[in-house]
Amino acid sequence: MVMPLNVLEKSINKRVQLLLKDNRILEGKLVGYDDYMNMVLEDTEETKEDNVRRVGTVVLRGNNVVTIVPK
Repeated sequence: MVMPLNVLEKSINKRVQLLLKDNRILEGKLVGYDDYMNMVLEDTEETKEDNVRRVGTVVLRGNNVVTIVPK
């Protein structure tokens, strides 16, 4: 089993794709995180039902994340 904090440690300053509880997908460069899996992403794009929009820098609460995919 892969531990989420290990995935985040290896993905710092790299692009990650996150699936959120509300089925949105965020993809951006992971620049920081904490023990609660709160994350800071830069150059972020949000995808929801085939609509893509650039949202820039995002501070994301960790309990909204379903999956983390390193790119």
